[in-house]
Amino acid sequence: MHISRPSFKERELNVRLLAKQIPLVQKQDYFGKAPNVFVGRFGYPRINVGILNTEQYVGNDEPLQWAKNNVQIEQIIALRSAMINSQFKANIKNFSDKFLEISQEVAMASKPVDMEINLAKKPNVDLKLDRFLLPIGSRVTLKKAVITENPKIPGAVEKAVSDSEWKATDAAWYLYQHGLHEHQLTKLLSIGNLGVKMERKLVPTRWSITATDDMLGKKLLQEIQEYQEVECSAYFDGYLGNYFLLLFLPGPWSYELFEMYVGSYNKQDLSRYTTDYEGSGVFRRKNYADNTAGGYYAVRLAILEKLAAMKRKGSILALRFITDEYWAPLGVWVVREASRKALQKKALEFGDEALLLDYAKQFALKKYGLQLENIFKKSKLLDQRNKQKRLTAFP
Repeated sequence: MHISRPSFKERELNVRLLAKQIPLVQKQDYFGKAPNVFVGRFGYPRINVGILNTEQYVGNDEPLQWAKNNVQIEQIIALRSAMINSQFKANIKNFSDKFLEISQEVAMASKPVDMEINLAKKPNVDLKLDRFLLPIGSRVTLKKAVITENPKIPGAVEKAVSDSEWKATDAAWYLYQHGLHEHQLTKLLSIGNLGVKMERKLVPTRWSITATDDMLGKKLLQEIQEYQEVECSAYFDGYLGNYFLLLFLPGPWSYELFEMYVGSYNKQDLSRYTTDYEGSGVFRRKNYADNTAGGYYAVRLAILEKLAAMKRKGSILALRFITDEYWAPLGVWVVREASRKALQKKALEFGDEALLLDYAKQFALKKYGLQLENIFKKSKLLDQRNKQKRLTAFP
């Protein structure tokens, strides 16, 4: 089932109108800072690669800090409108390109890199929306790029990138354990800095975001398997109109995400949702979560981080409520940070599953006018738990 919400074109028009009100220094030649890279997906295997930069860097590529400081949509759009995607064409496995070498250095650096940029033309604000990606301002062909400083590259990154026999999953996990977050790991993976040397290639940013969340999630899942089970509890909070009610239930690992749009555009039918599920054993997920897509893996990562910190395992039913506050999609990172914010709150604890689910029903009805009873009836996670209970009734 699909979530009913304002059309993508309507929201993109609103964002473009806002972006055009933001002053942009229109120069072909300038000294700036490059915090990140972007790898496109069209034309595969010869695709667009971009060095993201801006003349005046003021935290234009800091999603974790935005969430920490509760930065709002209008300000994020202003910051991203100032970012220029100075792009060039590259083959996914040909790393001899000079621009590509520069891009790899930018991705390895711990802070934005000072650069001299020469573009084919003056940039204009042309912000595009994407449910997976952070918006980027103008896209302009790159003519010349020179790094004008020695980039500060962490020792752990140097080690992971220089090791030609380390699989990408293991390298990413090593870096994660050494303090790198998924936003940093995504750019290293997408620009071909990680993995067995002969297998390295460019990975479109859209794909590398989910791949990073998935890799880290699977590693954390291995870690929690031997932990004790959680008690019945609930967490709630959110960010930018994305709110999460996360229900923790004792039992082996399983996870289900329901996404529901509860804004004014959907008042006539609050029963619509999208959902994906995974369990243990034969119910382990083997294919991509097509319905909830990248958000599925982002929320799962946040949950597994929490379980690992608690040294617990459990079955987690995640309910995402999308409100009118989220009037412009800004990428998967919003979902990840919103669920993390929920998990930072103090848990509400319950004596048993029935009390927890009853609380969830009352909460959703009071706050959003949403009946969860039908959604719970459709829940694969709850269905499996009920079947397991019936099996234990036999001696």
